[in-house]
Amino acid sequence: MNSVGIPFPATPRKTALFEVEDWYQRLLAQRLDRPYAPIKRSNFGQYDMAVNYITSVLEEARAINKLAIFNIDHMAQIRFTGPDAAALLDRVLPARVAEMKTRQCKYTLLLNEDGSVRDDLIVMRRAEHEYILVINAGHDITNSGEEHKLLSDADFILSHMRSGESVTVEDISERLVKIDPQGPLSFRLIKELYGEAVLKNPRKPEKNMGFFSFNEFTHEGHDYILSRTGYTNRWGWELYVPIEVAAEQFKRIMLKTLELGGLLVGLGGRDENRLSAGVAGLPLMGHEYDGRHLPTGAPLFAAAIDMTKDHFVGKIALDADSGNPKGMAVIISEGIAVGRGVYCDGKRLGTVTSSINSPNVPIEKRLALGSKRRGVNEPDGTAAIGLAWLHQHPWRDTDDPQPIHVECYREDDDRQPKGKPVLAFLSPDGVNPGTAHKPLRHIEKL
Repeated sequence: MNSVGIPFPATPRKTALFEVEDWYQRLLAQRLDRPYAPIKRSNFGQYDMAVNYITSVLEEARAINKLAIFNIDHMAQIRFTGPDAAALLDRVLPARVAEMKTRQCKYTLLLNEDGSVRDDLIVMRRAEHEYILVINAGHDITNSGEEHKLLSDADFILSHMRSGESVTVEDISERLVKIDPQGPLSFRLIKELYGEAVLKNPRKPEKNMGFFSFNEFTHEGHDYILSRTGYTNRWGWELYVPIEVAAEQFKRIMLKTLELGGLLVGLGGRDENRLSAGVAGLPLMGHEYDGRHLPTGAPLFAAAIDMTKDHFVGKIALDADSGNPKGMAVIISEGIAVGRGVYCDGKRLGTVTSSINSPNVPIEKRLALGSKRRGVNEPDGTAAIGLAWLHQHPWRDTDDPQPIHVECYREDDDRQPKGKPVLAFLSPDGVNPGTAHKPLRHIEKL
């Protein structure tokens, strides 16, 4: 079998928008009357990605309340075609892929046989025998070397193909550039740049497109895909732009975004945005999906995994783990607490897996911390938000969940708490309400 995955890159890759991001950096410096500075970057999934631009992570995280644009070109798109494509994907993935309608999107997980998460991804059914899988950065790499032993998502799925099946798999990432407009003004941005028709339900043109659906449209002779899957748990879209016009379209998008009061948002702001909306935040591959915890108890478990299916890779392990009381919760803290143990009245409850400072925590939640730290209790203050894996889901047996005050400690090699704790509480209603699933009529006239 020929490998679909690429070899491990010798140096971090650059997205198709890498150079034009500097155009934005210089433009923003000019508009904000701030000195130009190189973009702060980090290796993420073997891509050289912006952590933040000339604004701070906090400024960019706040942009989601108006309009935030993400360069998501480090994610890969893998196309599965052929008469047996549905059967193969349905055999491997825990979602009912074969029952999807055309132009439907579905969130699911790719599991190992032991039930641990290899990747989380979006499946788009483009036609009866055609699917596109949108996968995370770095999961397009197959490498057998001792230092980096990796098997791409595509090659892992293909390893489950049966003799005589007809499936063609192709990495189409080099043809498309993924740009995600998020926030309440994202509807207006897309309407003004590409026309209101692209936002409509093709089966019922008088209605807006539904949640977890996608459209295809042509603009100035080039073919685009527009999906609505809510990466930030707010209203928003994922725009797949043809590579030939990606730089030009990115500039159009960013000029309109700045006009509307929005910003381009780097990795830091994106991390905050996935945590700060909705009851449970959004788990991230490599953090909450960490190879140690099976996904049972994760907030998107029921959406991603259909346990009534007879078979999928990892099902036996998940069946065995089904009685595990563990769970995940949003944690609001007076400071960053990632990696710390979570304690209540001296009892260890679990571990903080993500934590980042946020400007989007309402003041009443910050005051509830009882913190004496400067900045936490001020009207425009901040607190840290995150997710924690807990040995037992704190609100599993109650209809009236209440915040649970905890302390987050560093721990020694024997997992004993040490030093001064960070004050925190487990939040049953998250940080702010999620809006991704709400009707577009709420934002179509903004």
